[in-house]
Amino acid sequence: MFETFGFETLTAPQAAVYLALALGAAFGLLAERTKFCFRRGLVGEDRQQAMGIWLTALAVAIIGTQAGVWAGLISFDGHRFMASDLPILAIVLGGVMFGAGMVLTRGCVSRLTVLSATGNLRAVFVLLIFAITAHATLKGVLAPLRTTLGALTLPLGDAGSLAALPGGGLLWSALFALAALTLAWRSGNRASMLALAALLGALVPLGWIGTGFVLYDDFDPVALESLSFTSPFADTLFWGIASTSIPANFGVGLIGGVLIGSLAASLIFRSFQWQSFTAPAETGRYASGAVLMGVGGVLAGGCTVGAGLSGVPTLSVAALLAIASIAAGALLTNTALKRAPRAGRIVAQPAE
Repeated sequence: MFETFGFETLTAPQAAVYLALALGAAFGLLAERTKFCFRRGLVGEDRQQAMGIWLTALAVAIIGTQAGVWAGLISFDGHRFMASDLPILAIVLGGVMFGAGMVLTRGCVSRLTVLSATGNLRAVFVLLIFAITAHATLKGVLAPLRTTLGALTLPLGDAGSLAALPGGGLLWSALFALAALTLAWRSGNRASMLALAALLGALVPLGWIGTGFVLYDDFDPVALESLSFTSPFADTLFWGIASTSIPANFGVGLIGGVLIGSLAASLIFRSFQWQSFTAPAETGRYASGAVLMGVGGVLAGGCTVGAGLSGVPTLSVAALLAIASIAAGALLTNTALKRAPRAGRIVAQPAE
């Protein structure tokens, strides 16, 4: 469809960067205001309200994404989420690692990205290590680990999507969305906060439809993408050190947009505040968590946003397994930290 717009100097990949920049800015602003974070929804002090925000966004993302599929605007056939062979060991192990890491760092990657633009130097530190580790797992010294674990697969065939089950995609998406909205409505959040969460969730189908339909170009193809943070951070790191050799892509634009939107929101609403570490042991805890999230996010095929908020709406079994594994890792780690001897505990500064 992109060629019908008549652009003479702007290619589809270049337009994808601007689309991602806009989506990222909107995400950053909305996430900063709603404190959007999957970890908070699992183990935070306000977990019920936080999960209500996350589930509202998820419900809207499901409805919008599946509406796009039903209308024929997009298709996930051939997308990595729908691989016929499920790398079950990599997804489960990676998800547990990511969940453990986000508890140690007191924030999922999307939340830490938002916080880094509001003056939180702990978040900046974590994201730098996360990006380096993710890139090393994708293309560097840790890539053999990824390929070895990914070689153990479970053949699913067409069953890689819930749409292949009885009832089809519309039934399963309706069930998921209804359940999410019911829990969100009972979460105790104000209607205005849920409305902001709904707007955040709408960014997911905008990303899918924007890259898969609006920017579709046979001669200069653009990957079908939406909100995510693991691969985009690796891409942003690589682009940041070699921008004269490689062009910016969707991921680079997305990360840049999130930082811009978060910074703008924190300045407008006066929530910007410099924060840092208080002890070496605390620094070590956050560094360990960052490494776990970097490796885990790649193995699982995405983070709480890439595999969760954007992945689940595709009705992918791989995405559902990834977000379930992330949740399990977070809950187990949080329980272990609470049971640790009091003298050995590290009092972490909040990253939320």
